[in-house]
Amino acid sequence: MRLRALIPRLRVARTVGLIIALHAGPALWAGKTPDVTFVFTSDVHFGIARGQFRGASFVNAQVVNAAMVRKINQLPGVLLPPDGGLRSGERIGAVDFVAITGDLTNRQELYPIHVQSAAVSWAQFKACYIDGLTLRDPRGEPTPLLLVPGNHDVSNAIGAPTKLVPATDATSMTEIYNRMMHPAVPATAGTYSYARDRVTYARDFGGVHCIFLTMWPDSFTRAWIDRDLQGVPAAEPVFLFCHDPPEIDARHLINPYGAHDINPHDAFENLVSDVYADGDAATHHAKPDGTTVAEQRALAAFLRRHRNIVGYFHGHNNWTEFYTWKGPDGDLALNVFRVDSPMKGRTTKEESHLSFQVVVFNAGKHLLTDRECLWNLQGAGDAPSGPVAWGSARTVSLVPRGGATDVAGR
Repeated sequence: MRLRALIPRLRVARTVGLIIALHAGPALWAGKTPDVTFVFTSDVHFGIARGQFRGASFVNAQVVNAAMVRKINQLPGVLLPPDGGLRSGERIGAVDFVAITGDLTNRQELYPIHVQSAAVSWAQFKACYIDGLTLRDPRGEPTPLLLVPGNHDVSNAIGAPTKLVPATDATSMTEIYNRMMHPAVPATAGTYSYARDRVTYARDFGGVHCIFLTMWPDSFTRAWIDRDLQGVPAAEPVFLFCHDPPEIDARHLINPYGAHDINPHDAFENLVSDVYADGDAATHHAKPDGTTVAEQRALAAFLRRHRNIVGYFHGHNNWTEFYTWKGPDGDLALNVFRVDSPMKGRTTKEESHLSFQVVVFNAGKHLLTDRECLWNLQGAGDAPSGPVAWGSARTVSLVPRGGATDVAGR
């Protein structure tokens, strides 16, 4: 073929390549892995009230969460602090996803004050977060809202040792399941089965494999993750998002006594797939507030097999904490990120410390920076349009775990 005949084809190829490159963004031109930015919170607890908030008493979760969502929606125009972490001093801009790790609704308990049903609480959650978030991702699409259930959501669906009214309401579990799992036949509150319809899914962002799971990595979920990670390179970073910390709450395990049921005497909640193994059920030494060494050892053994699991994000015990979980025998170094609640936890008496987290990671640089975002710094005097402030921060390595992984922090 003559050169003159090739010229039009070369021009077309160059034009197509240019279009693809422009669509991919500046990162492709620079040959760099793009930063990924996400917002992390938990335990929003629709259905209860906060004791004090901005000069008022007994403030409904709708009001408190709506105030936090307004601050989250302002993030694209906010500058990250000049702290030396990833994207230090830069404007936040697009947000790749928002993660909420459970207790979207509060348990519908009768005592001491009747908490509204999961159906009513879910409607309020939907109005605030699903309909109220206005963030956009780097493609200009609505930022994905990624959810997992907490112990309150699950207890509403299956019952609890305490008296619930109604006795069960699977609305929030059904909604989380349908929205995150996308079943061919959507579940309803009447057809939802917790034993069958678990929420466990994975999403990939910027070269990191993010796994979202129900409650805690129990034996059922660990088997799912084993299968899922068969398709993930051993050097690719993996994050886990769930409700409970690695040191699982004993009462969340299955009742080791008798029929293994949920009852007020034994007070186990049957929220995960494993029967409580610490203590001696035969001699009634197994307590819902007991240790969970056996369960933690099972998790630690799993993590030793999957050293590319380098980040663990959770709620349940509500305050900001960046820590390294060493396992019950001190032979691990897992980066763990605990997040505050707008409704419960240590900030119930100090509302200026209320926070969510803004996380930036870059798989190419093998780094993650997690920053505490103080969204109610001045308490009662904090105007809805007022600025956010920055609290503690931590930068860690995303290289598969070996020894200590903390590379910087304060």
